[in-house]
Amino acid sequence: MAFALIHHHFISSVSLLIFLAYSFGILLNCSHCFNPKLLNVSKIEQSNGPAGWSPAGATWYGDPTGAGSDGGACGYTETVEHPPFSAMVSAGGPSIYQSGEGCGICYEVKCSGNEACSGNPVTVTITDECPGCTSEATHFDLSGTAFGAMAKPGLADQLRNAGVLQVLYKRVSCKYPGVTVEVRVDPGSNSYYLATAIEYADGDGIKTVELQQEGSGEWCPMQQSWGALWKLNAGNVLQPPFSLRLTSDSGKTLVLQNVIPAGWQPGQTYRSHVNFDST
Repeated sequence: MAFALIHHHFISSVSLLIFLAYSFGILLNCSHCFNPKLLNVSKIEQSNGPAGWSPAGATWYGDPTGAGSDGGACGYTETVEHPPFSAMVSAGGPSIYQSGEGCGICYEVKCSGNEACSGNPVTVTITDECPGCTSEATHFDLSGTAFGAMAKPGLADQLRNAGVLQVLYKRVSCKYPGVTVEVRVDPGSNSYYLATAIEYADGDGIKTVELQQEGSGEWCPMQQSWGALWKLNAGNVLQPPFSLRLTSDSGKTLVLQNVIPAGWQPGQTYRSHVNFDST
């Protein structure tokens, strides 16, 4: 399939060269991902990369040295700017974001097709969605910080000016040494309805979340609300403290015993003091 890229900043002989070079490639266009003035199309190879690595496209958004957006579609809010995320985050196209199921999953991403690329991988956490990215190919919309981290020393700005990059990626376990899972209670929660954001889960992503009330002995499945938020409509008064049981994509389980205490308050964040074993 061929795509023609037409932009008033590129009406020149360069446009013809880009069109010819891209005749058999796939153009990834993420409308909110980057400044169109900086667009420089790179062919996204469809062949498999080195063992364990797959091809994708990559852009960046937000401030050049920022964290992309203020939390984004996963609901992590301003925590994306601080450790352990430390702005090393990315929005994902449909195949990466997975309607929110991809929130909190980590990937290594690296580039080599631009002279500014170091070729060394950087690890990013999915914290946002790139709704304008094509569903036909894998795409990472990195924070400006993460995109620049793929560059050789001193060439971060040059790499950010490259536009769409060809990259290789692979899924990896998140590793947040010394950091434990935190549970942020949504401000809209009450005695009958509980919604929580699960943050800093070290491992390979959260597949299910279950809640146990004080003295019940039963685990009730929570529903994914949106992004990394999970909810429970109880229909009756909930009895705290609450324990949460997390199941990862690989089937590992982690119990956050009494993580939400009696006397809990909407909008508050509670630390569990445990995390998945990421060794």
